[in-house]
Amino acid sequence: MQVWAHTLVKNEARWLWYSVTSVIDHVDRVLLWDTGSTDGTLKIVEELKKKYPGKIDFREYGEVTSETFTEARQGMLDVTTSDWFLVVDGDEIWYEDSIKKVIETINLEDGNIESIIVPTINLVGDIFHRQEESAGRYKFGDRVGHYNLRAVNRGIPGLHSKGAHGVWGWVDNDNKMIQDRNSEKIKFVDAPYLHTTFLGRGSTGKEDGRVIKRSGKLKHELGNPLPSDFYYPEVFFRPRPETVASPWRVMDSEFKFISCLETPLRKLKRRLWWGRPGY
Repeated sequence: MQVWAHTLVKNEARWLWYSVTSVIDHVDRVLLWDTGSTDGTLKIVEELKKKYPGKIDFREYGEVTSETFTEARQGMLDVTTSDWFLVVDGDEIWYEDSIKKVIETINLEDGNIESIIVPTINLVGDIFHRQEESAGRYKFGDRVGHYNLRAVNRGIPGLHSKGAHGVWGWVDNDNKMIQDRNSEKIKFVDAPYLHTTFLGRGSTGKEDGRVIKRSGKLKHELGNPLPSDFYYPEVFFRPRPETVASPWRVMDSEFKFISCLETPLRKLKRRLWWGRPGY
């Protein structure tokens, strides 16, 4: 089976190198489209193109809004000719074993499944802390937690992109979300990746503020410390260009102070809100 990766970015200088290099050896092509980066992301794209000549389809797509975000995703789908595709955002760093498991599952189960869902390890504060599991509220079937739908079979009838940023998803010819189709066609694979969505992603906070809805994602929160023997994705230990920042940056004292104040409120809000009927 041919598998392509879809990577739609804006101001992802901090993690993009690690994200793309964590999957590129396991997919046939990476569609890497930029929507107006101003933070050094394009320099990293050039380094990636030099390292992987002919494997990256780069395009300067242009600015998107919350409403036109879905059109950009649809544009990627329209030029995709592979059997399957992965959504690999610039804040997602995969383990070797995890991406291998997903690709192996696609090759083994292709005719039997339509999508693959995997668990995520959501970082908060810095790379040394993770968000508590009870904070994960993504729901897929009878599972609720830190999960994400990341691999999609392009053969789903009428597959297309629908919805504004924040409520966007892949739907079929009846506009039904693909995760709401036949549950037997969804495969849960124990293949986690590291998700840095709650950390800074641009080169500065100002650059993050230029990306739609990103300012609301940066969380002042004290997560659970990762154990000293925690196994990080392999790409963090490989050679990288000088333009790529080290991942081993710890939260500063100001961030930690604010997090100490906000974390109890966040946890209380979760308990009160998610304790309501329907949650």
